[in-house]
Amino acid sequence: QLQASGGGLVQAGGSLKLSCVVSKRTASNNALGWFRQAPGKEREFVATVGWRGSNTNYADSVKGRFTISRDSVKNTVYLHMVSLTPEDTAVYYCAVSRYSGPTSRLEYYNYWGQGTEVTVSS
Repeated sequence: QLQASGGGLVQAGGSLKLSCVVSKRTASNNALGWFRQAPGKEREFVATVGWRGSNTNYADSVKGRFTISRDSVKNTVYLHMVSLTPEDTAVYYCAVSRYSGPTSRLEYYNYWGQGTEVTVSS
């Protein structure tokens, strides 16, 4: 139900834009989020957007560098990442929350995509 894409290898300072197509039936009234998991680490919150698309929230580590957005016509959520650093290297997952408001709480998300890998070289 969720198909993420856009990952790849990029040099430090570069940018990438991730996309995730979400089933309209699954997510039209739900918040959407991006999480990431680096090797050997726990999955962590990156960004979230509410069902209207106007309310967003970001992890401190990505504020000012990442932008989350959603297109309800295309049923797609995006994560635009700039000024990437090697610390951003991870598998990035899109997810659908059970609730309409944006949330950073992993346990509130009940649908997950398969992940797209981002590698930032120094």
